[in-house]
Amino acid sequence: MKKLILSAAIILGGLSTFTATATNVNPIVNSVIIADEYTEIKVTEVPAAITEAFKAAYPEGIINKAFVNETKEYKIEVKIGDKEGFLYADESGKWIQK
Repeated sequence: MKKLILSAAIILGGLSTFTATATNVNPIVNSVIIADEYTEIKVTEVPAAITEAFKAAYPEGIINKAFVNETKEYKIEVKIGDKEGFLYADESGKWIQK
């Protein structure tokens, strides 16, 4: 009888330690905030490389406004036909997808 009780205690103790090893995983979420701090500049201050690239890509397009940020990325407000929108470029005239 002692062996039966001792065996039952060992088995139950073994099961409780098996379930106690399950860990609770809390995911850590890192968020990155990209500052879109553009300051408005005159259209005439836009680098020639950007205006040339724009005229080559959209000959009938018009640049309405221009903005620049700290990393010298330009946000250009344009009108092409009856559509208006923004284009992004670096100072060398390469277009940026945003």
